[in-house]
Formats: sequence, C-alpha cells, structure tokens
Amino acid sequence: MSEPVDVLIIGAGASGAAIAWSLAETRMHIVCLEQGSWPRQSEYPTNFRDWEARALGPYSISPNRRRAAADYPINEEASALNVANFNGVGGGTVLYAGHFPRFHPADFRVKSLDGVADDWPIDYGVLEPFYNENDRMMGVSGLSGDPAYPPKQSVMPPLPLGRAGTALANGFNRLGWHWWPSDSAIATRDYDGRAACANLGACTTGCTQGAKASTDITYWPHAIRQGVELRTECRVRCITTNDEGMATGAEYFDADGKLQHIEAHIVVLACNGVGTPRILLNSAAAAHPDGLANSSGLVGKNLMFHPYAWIQGVFDEALDGYMGPGNCIWSQQFYESDPSRDFVRGYTFEIVRGGGPATTAMNGMLSGRIPWGEDHHAAFRKLHNHYTGMVAICEDLPEEHNRVTLDPELTDAFGIPAPKLEYTISENSEKMLQHAIARATEVLKAAGAYEVVSTAPIKAGGWHLMGTARMGTDPAASVVNEWGRSHDCRNLFIVDGSIFVTSAGVNPTRTIQALALYVAEQMKKRLANLFD
Repeated sequence: MSEPVDVLIIGAGASGAAIAWSLAETRMHIVCLEQGSWPRQSEYPTNFRDWEARALGPYSISPNRRRAAADYPINEEASALNVANFNGVGGGTVLYAGHFPRFHPADFRVKSLDGVADDWPIDYGVLEPFYNENDRMMGVSGLSGDPAYPPKQSVMPPLPLGRAGTALANGFNRLGWHWWPSDSAIATRDYDGRAACANLGACTTGCTQGAKASTDITYWPHAIRQGVELRTECRVRCITTNDEGMATGAEYFDADGKLQHIEAHIVVLACNGVGTPRILLNSAAAAHPDGLANSSGLVGKNLMFHPYAWIQGVFDEALDGYMGPGNCIWSQQFYESDPSRDFVRGYTFEIVRGGGPATTAMNGMLSGRIPWGEDHHAAFRKLHNHYTGMVAICEDLPEEHNRVTLDPELTDAFGIPAPKLEYTISENSEKMLQHAIARATEVLKAAGAYEVVSTAPIKAGGWHLMGTARMGTDPAASVVNEWGRSHDCRNLFIVDGSIFVTSAGVNPTRTIQALALYVAEQMKKRLANLFD
C-alpha cells in the first residue's frame, strides 16, 4: 500500500487551484483529484464558425444539457433556477465571464447592519491581503478609485468601455447614478505568459486567446511547477473516515473506472456549493451517521444562487454586438440597504453588451420581434448590433429550506447518488428583481433606447453556488470554523463557495479564492497543532 499523501484536495477549480498553489511552499506531498480533464483551447467554440451553437451543446453551462463524460446529473425539478457547473481543470472559471468584483465590507455584517441572516466570523480586513494576492495571481484589470469600495489597486488597466459601455455610462450620468469600469479577470496586456484580450466576445465558452483568467492557465501551472500532483478523470465517491471520525482519504473511480482509495493526512474539499454537500452527504459513516461534518444538520442547507434579472434596450445607433468582454462597466448605486425600499440588501448592475448573430436571430424570432417572410432581414438588421443592457445580480439571503440533498434514485454513470435541489426565490428577492428592472429601464431610456425588454429571474441563472457548508464559530449553527476547518472532523477543510455565510450582491469567485488563500495561510501557521 502506498504511503498516505500529506494533503488531498478534491476539485481543481477556482478554490482548489488557489489552495494547492499556496500550500505548495510547505513542500508537503499534495495531490489534487479532479473529476474532469484538462480543457483544450483548440476545442473552444470560438475556433469554429458554429460557435454559438456549440455554446448551447458541448460547452453549455448546464451539465444536464452538456452531458459530458465528466459531468454528473442534477435533479432541478424542485428548483426555481437551474445550475451552472463545469467539471474539468479550472472548473467554473473556464466558462465564467470574468466579471470579478470583491465583496463590500458591509457584506460581512448584514445581521448587525440590517437585522437579517448572520454576520460572518471574519471581515473584509481579514481577507484584504488575500484579495490582493489573488489579484496578482489571476491578473485583474480595473481602475482604482471606485467610491463603492475601500482603496484597491488593479494589476492592469481596465477593459475598454466600447460603444455599449459608453452608451450605458451616459445613461447613468444623466440620472446621476454610480457606475465604474468593471474589475475583470481578463488581461488587458500580456501578463504571466497569457496574451492580452483580443475582443472575441465569447468569454463564457472558454477563452481561446488565453486572456481570461481561468485557473487551468493561472494557478495550476505555478502549483505543478512547485510539486503539486494533479490527477484528472478521478471521480470521488466519498471521503473515508476512521472510528474516531477523522478523515483517512477518499475513494474514487479512476480514468479506467476502477475504484481506488487514496490515504491522506489532510483532506480539502473544493467542489462548489452543490458538489461539496453531495460528497459530504455521500460520506456518511458510523462516526458521521448523517453525513460527514453534519452534526449541525446544516450540510446542504442555506443554498444561495443570486437571482438575476436581464434587461436589454434597443438603440437606433450601432453598438458593439457581442464584440468585447461583456463586463465593461458596473453600477452599485442600489447595492446597500435603503429603508425607503420594501426589501433589504441590494444588487449590482453588470453591463452585458449584445449577442452574436445567431443568438440575436433566435431570440428575436422567439420573442416575435423578427418575423418570417419578407421583413425578416430588415428586422434582423434593426436588432443585431443595436441592443445592449445589463443584468442585475441580486443578493440571495440564506434560508434553510433551500437545500441540496441526495436523490434517492438518480445517479451518475458510476452509481454515485446525484444531488437534488430544492430552491425557491424569496419575497425579498422578488421585490429586488422588480426594482432592478424598473431602475434599469430608466437607465436604458436615459441612454437612448427606444424599446426595453426584460426577464426575471433568468431560469438558467444558477451560476453561483453558495452557502451549503457555512462558516461560523458555533458548531451547532455552522459546518466549518472561522478558518475553514470542519467542526466535526479536525483534518477536513472546505474552501469553496459552500462556506459562504451570505451571498452579497456580486459574483463570488474573487471572494472564494481569497478565502482559499486565507484558509491555506491559517493552515500553514498551525501546522504544528493543526488538529488540536
């Protein structure tokens, strides 16, 4: 039998890559198991003329639509939103847009400030140095001085606003509302062996240029050079434990479908807010009868997504269409709670430019705005490159009835129970979505749009998976402690979005990675008494 590894990391996405790189300096034997394979930039949709069709099939954000060999099914029948998930080195960063905000300081204190949810056991100041470190590793573009944040310095200049961003910025200006160039995990100049953005525009299908900071081309090359071992096509079935309840390693199916066991002194879970509770619940044992790390009964509960509203305006003048990254500017005018509104907390507006030609035609025909017949091409020309708008990223408050459990019947190809989701959108979120549509409509009309259309929520908008193994100091009310260690299993750590206490009103990846680096630093400081 082989010797146990020092650290076993499960998941090679945003957080697994960050903690692997940070722990590598300890010279411990670190192994990461990833269910998927290495992405191949030569296979990304923008290499092909039918790139828009490929984005709906083999590069869909939905594993239930994509059905790749590396995926597992998700029962979403009882969920108001569908999950976005990608299995492979880089995880969700391969298909995300690169929109890269930080949490606000207030986001860690919503109970104290607004009387809802719970406060985090850490604050912005604790994470700030790790935000900065992660910004250097990922290569963040932006503009310092945003009044919505404490001072922070970007690594590279911001993305260009383009015609769409400029039009929307003018709309915000006319209303006297905040906007700022977005922080983006997209290189605006050559950086760390990656080429600068070439404005292909299809960021969410994988960046052929290599400008977008997915962790397969940022953290992982550095971690591997430092000695971390990354094993792909290794599907973890469960974490194994001994009679004392300590983790002993993991069982996994290898690339040949053979069941293997790897022993480890430390186990780190980095599988996102759906994948992590799935493994914990599948790891029930005598010492953990309700699932690993689940004495609180909270594993899988408090699932948060961020309900999204989509608001687009049609303009007389030609705009950028799909060219250029979508996240050129943002507005956090309605981010913090306001007692004059009928909901608590708030949201971010993220500008999303327009769509490609096939997407424009398909959506136009489905909405009836592009007819069949002799007016088809004229209607298409009026729409293509003539619309832009925004999404509203609404803070999702934790509720225990929103949860991930194990499906009693559905399994993946290896017989491992699939996750089952139960999720409803709260009354608070519904009010927030409607407020966002009304305010976005004002912006678009002020910017010159002659027609505005909207959708809320975006059914396929379960992009952000958070809260199902929450952080806290009280073992009865949380799954991990204030530095990511399981209350129940002292050699088990969790570093992905499942440990979020609240969701804030921004995309979570930058905070997920800052947390992973923070947990790694706490582990390094405590190596002599890590399990005490």
